[in-house]
Amino acid sequence: MRDDRERLLDIQDAIRQIEKYAIKGFDAFSQNELIQVWFTRHLQIIGEAARSLSSGLTDKYPGVPWGEIIGLRNVLVHNYFEIDHEVVWGIIQNDLPPLKKQVETILHDLGEA
Repeated sequence: MRDDRERLLDIQDAIRQIEKYAIKGFDAFSQNELIQVWFTRHLQIIGEAARSLSSGLTDKYPGVPWGEIIGLRNVLVHNYFEIDHEVVWGIIQNDLPPLKKQVETILHDLGEA
């Protein structure tokens, strides 16, 4: 059974994977189906890992938008024909950087960083 620390490391790794291609910019993302799938897959991983975190951990860090992260995962998995690439890009640009810092803080609090 994976613990909270491992799931947070999964989130951290998925963010790193997205960052590898996000530096190429929106045009590369919007024109390259492989990058779109790459981002979508790693956002799903983030959502699945968040969904599996203990309520003790998520309650301790209410500033992290856990519900929105899980909700995005559900949309990506179940409504994949309705994915708006501009919305996904906005999430990558605006929401992932603060999430990355929040996860680093939590891991630090757990003695990981």
